[in-house]
Amino acid sequence: MSTVAETAQKSPSTRSLAARLIRQRSALIGLVIVLFFVFLALFAPLIAPYDPVASDWLTVRQPPSAAHWMGTDDLGRDVLSRVIYGSQASLLAGTIAVSIAILAGLPLGLIAGYFGGWIDTVISRCTDALLACPFLVLAIALAAFLGASLQNAMIAIGISAMPIFIRLVRGQVLSIKNEDFVTAARGQGMRDGPIIVSHILPNVVTPVVVQATITMAVAILAEASLAFLGLGQKPPAASWGSMLDVARQFMTNAPWMSIWPGLAIVTIVLGFNLLGDGLNDALNEKD
Repeated sequence: MSTVAETAQKSPSTRSLAARLIRQRSALIGLVIVLFFVFLALFAPLIAPYDPVASDWLTVRQPPSAAHWMGTDDLGRDVLSRVIYGSQASLLAGTIAVSIAILAGLPLGLIAGYFGGWIDTVISRCTDALLACPFLVLAIALAAFLGASLQNAMIAIGISAMPIFIRLVRGQVLSIKNEDFVTAARGQGMRDGPIIVSHILPNVVTPVVVQATITMAVAILAEASLAFLGLGQKPPAASWGSMLDVARQFMTNAPWMSIWPGLAIVTIVLGFNLLGDGLNDALNEKD
């Protein structure tokens, strides 16, 4: 019979996890990409060469040059500065949206998986109903209902991502709640609440962390999509999605307006996907 201590030993230590991540080259590449954009977001006021919202009618739609490395947009604003500041909106939206999804989805998944019965039926059917609607379509519908703003976009994306975590956590709980160490805890008279918090929750953290990393990429892409449709960050504040919305009118005359924000979106989404896949491999690697 496995004990709680033996089960806890199955989870890799921080040092062991770091060593495994080092062996995952894709994870390292993803981590470097993510940290690069985090650095840009945190130190944007120090890094950006110009004010991202300041217009200069003498430099409208100028190609990349020594003065403006990524060129200027239709209002003469520096594209490099707007791309740098746009990282703030994307990372903030991804972080808040995923946090909302976890804070709502984790307890619902724990309750549904552990208690079962009619509670599980109600939560599962509601989850299935949300999953029946494509993620981005649901996010667009919610954002349109709540109103166009970055805050409402984050809420819409978080609610849309919530069913993923409910289903993931429920499945993990169903496979854990009948393990010997949980049965032993019940036999010792431990109540359901402490069992969930002390024995089940620690064992579902790993898949939740991996899913959160991958969902960050989806959330950032969704934020850019909502901003492109006018349902996210409002101009003149910098957002990669709204930059692409403006740039599509000048694809022939000023292609640099769309290239750089588009490249930023692709790169950060790739970074989170590589990091999530590598983290999953590292956590599941056999000693």
